[in-house]
Amino acid sequence: MAHSHEHHCESCSHEHEHHHEEHSLKKQLWLIGITVVLLIGAVLVEKNLSLSTWQLLLVYLIPYLIIGHETLGEAWEGIREGDAFNEHFLMSIATIGALCIGFLPGAETEFPEAVFVMLFFQIGELFEGYAEGKSRESIAHLMDIRPDVAHLEGEKEGRRGGVEDVTPDEVAVGSVIVIRPGEKVPLDGVVIEGSSALNTVALTGESLPRDVNVDDEVISGCVNLSGVLRVRTTKAFGESTVSKIISLVENAGERKSQSETFITRFARIYTPIVVFLALALAIIPTLFGGSFATWLYRALMFLVVSCPCALVISVPLTFFGGIGGASRKGILIKGANFMDVLAKVDTVVFDKTGTLTHGQFAVEAVHPDTCDEHQLLHLAAHVEHFSTHPIGAALRDAFPDEATDGCLVSDVEEIAGHGIRARVKMFNGQCSMVNVGNTKMMDAVGAKWHDCHHVGTIIHVAIDGQYAGHIVINDQIKSDSAEAIAALQTLGVKKTVMLTGDRKEVANHVAQALGLSEYHAELLPADKVAQVEKLTNFAFVGDGINDAPVLARADVGIAMGGLGSDAAIEAADVVLMDDKPSKIALAIRIARRTLAIARQNVWFAIGVKVAVLILASFGLATLWLAVFADVGVTVLAVLNAMRALKI
Repeated sequence: MAHSHEHHCESCSHEHEHHHEEHSLKKQLWLIGITVVLLIGAVLVEKNLSLSTWQLLLVYLIPYLIIGHETLGEAWEGIREGDAFNEHFLMSIATIGALCIGFLPGAETEFPEAVFVMLFFQIGELFEGYAEGKSRESIAHLMDIRPDVAHLEGEKEGRRGGVEDVTPDEVAVGSVIVIRPGEKVPLDGVVIEGSSALNTVALTGESLPRDVNVDDEVISGCVNLSGVLRVRTTKAFGESTVSKIISLVENAGERKSQSETFITRFARIYTPIVVFLALALAIIPTLFGGSFATWLYRALMFLVVSCPCALVISVPLTFFGGIGGASRKGILIKGANFMDVLAKVDTVVFDKTGTLTHGQFAVEAVHPDTCDEHQLLHLAAHVEHFSTHPIGAALRDAFPDEATDGCLVSDVEEIAGHGIRARVKMFNGQCSMVNVGNTKMMDAVGAKWHDCHHVGTIIHVAIDGQYAGHIVINDQIKSDSAEAIAALQTLGVKKTVMLTGDRKEVANHVAQALGLSEYHAELLPADKVAQVEKLTNFAFVGDGINDAPVLARADVGIAMGGLGSDAAIEAADVVLMDDKPSKIALAIRIARRTLAIARQNVWFAIGVKVAVLILASFGLATLWLAVFADVGVTVLAVLNAMRALKI
């Protein structure tokens, strides 16, 4: 029950956090609105009434404290905790200084500017909060896939019992759960009764429903659309697909990109330097006869302009937005650091089976000699009826079970390395010995077989020692594999390479069909690692099971998630939840766009700040312009960062 409590707490905390953010934004809006009204009132009072400097300060202190009390509190908190040099401290010093300037001999009051700096800073904070909320919303759709309840079926003396509603983490592996139409699938499992269509959009980004029947696997987080399903669970809730995906995306923010790490280190060193430079700017010129009021004003401008808010806020927000936008498309990027690597990729290396191809055999062609296509396929499928080999499964799938035509099979014998033979009651009522296998089997029974121009696995059939024809079985190329290679080449990826353990002729056929730059066949896992050792700036794309060594070695490992392959999610840096190779180009495009937006923000912020600092040093800038150079630039940078959400 401890786990149940933990699950409820986690769900509640996400909901509480969302309400808290909403309340905070509304409160900020109210404070901004009240401050604007009071600031206008204070300006009118100053123009129409003759007040002393102290009286005027009291008038402006009201809107200043209303809008600035939180910033002042944060600054004081930072000082107490030994982290004084933050943006709140810089804003507090600058505005308090502006309030004090008016009391210096011969200086003009800067009360409106002080309130306006604090007001504009809060507007910047509001935009930042809104942008972060939007970024979180893009990832919050993953929280919507978190199931809250499971209908656990009990047992009474070996028969079905009643159904009890429990939290998913209370369900043991091997239990039977009932999933009704419209409900989320709470745990991974296998259908034991019923059929339905599942909406997988939250996991894969694809809107096309997936049909499931008895013996099909179902993945937690999908939504059951039509029929009632009875499912036997195969994983505990903590190990289920939905838990792993949510954990993966929530933790993605902990892995900082090179840009973010640089900005964080830069801010820690830069901010104290700025404070001491501003202090020097206020004091040193006065030692040579300069006006203290003039140079203090310039020092305050220097402080406001130099605040690194735009960089510290917008760069992490850009990467957070990029990760959120990618997750909406079924591309899970495990951290901002992998965005850096993805953006630089100029070589993409593919595994073949399960990546560029489906990894499942299927009948590609039927070439009969002494009977028609239907009869040849019919015989082969029924002889292979009891075989556990993938080739047997391919033949059975190609010939519907219901179309037996009264075919009777007996004396089935599997001969290792050759194939299967069986006695079959033929269409004319006679019984014949049917051999289904390779050329060795044909030679053994004296059947005169012949080669086929098709590339693939050739299954020969002989009836009573006479050659009847052959069937071509092949691993089918995925429908969007060619599109994926073309898209990568359009993006400027220089090389597309395929590594496979399959035969050379099969690899050549796939490489030619897809337009790959090069391929290497008949490789063991160790050989694949040796091949990629020669490469730089490359991504490896595999199914995450057999290719774990290469995924680990790659600059960035991209796994076909297979709607929840454990090995894929664990081993890779990027997971494609719908197994579509065409998403690789999209992932690279998202990474490049995210990095481009981050760079735009860095150069824009630095460019504007340097320009205003130069103007300020010659006395050509005002505190209003300094406010724009800081808070205005921050707002624009945050708005630009939000573009990373739009894919």
